[in-house]
Amino acid sequence: MPTINDIAQKLGVSKSTVSKAFNGADDVSETLRKKILETAVAMGYKKNRVRKDDPKKLCILIGTMDYENPAGFGHDLVTGFEQTAVLDGWNVEIQKIPTELQTQISYDAFMLSCSFQGAFVLGFSLSDPWMEHFKTSQTPAVLHDNYIQENPSVAYVGVNSEEGFDLAVSHLKRLGHTQIGYLGGDANSFIVRARFQAYLRAMERHNLPAGQELTGCARFSFECISLHLPRLLKNGATAILCEHDQLANAVLVHCMESGVRVPDDVSVIGFDDTAFASCTIPPLTTVRQDQNALGRCGYYALSSLLNHTHISSLLLRAKLIERNSTGALKIF
Repeated sequence: MPTINDIAQKLGVSKSTVSKAFNGADDVSETLRKKILETAVAMGYKKNRVRKDDPKKLCILIGTMDYENPAGFGHDLVTGFEQTAVLDGWNVEIQKIPTELQTQISYDAFMLSCSFQGAFVLGFSLSDPWMEHFKTSQTPAVLHDNYIQENPSVAYVGVNSEEGFDLAVSHLKRLGHTQIGYLGGDANSFIVRARFQAYLRAMERHNLPAGQELTGCARFSFECISLHLPRLLKNGATAILCEHDQLANAVLVHCMESGVRVPDDVSVIGFDDTAFASCTIPPLTTVRQDQNALGRCGYYALSSLLNHTHISSLLLRAKLIERNSTGALKIF
């Protein structure tokens, strides 16, 4: 492993300058500090704890996700990870990572600069700069709802979307529905793409039609509803599968305002079982994600990577929560 002295010689600076750069000293310019960090990463330098009593540090990196609100999707993810990591003696810090920061410093250099030994990564889209870094990064990272191929330092945790949509389609088919539509979000997301493909494969397995006339995707829920829901209903959809619960709730609201009865005229299913799903009108049938369990799995996966067990994916079983937004097909 390269040493601080090797890095200093490579850059033509003193060992103390390299050490100060690692520790964020004020008398080292930000430009030089970044150069030292990136050089250290490129040389494969690993910053070990100097003393046994130095804290073991992990971080939760947040892109775009609501984690502070107890009703937000990310809150229980963070809690599950923190609770499990603390039991193993880790200190966990939460870091919000805006796109601007990702363009200024690489993922590995950021982790080195903060002495983090691994990360649980939430709310990143495919366009985030660090998603490219994860393809070759060396610092262990576990991504929620994002998958990176071939890098043994990166793992993926989530819920089995294939299983979830198969459960939803099976449920609707038992109720007599054959014209099952799909609404989804921004295609600049791994999980949005994965869930759409899961819907298509579930429909194929059940020998049900799933053409363009029964599907629609858009970045914002209101845009998706206004652009696609009337068309799906006009084309004969008697049930709508939604990529997430907020979109499903928007469908319920639009139907109520338009005089379309749920579930008499159309059945609606969401995905996630977020905190409000049982409080919608009517209460929402949805595929449950146990966010606290996902957070715990995030730590288990990261612990495996830190111990050189190079797992690829850790997927929880899906569970369909049946409420009042789905019902038997009405034959008129």
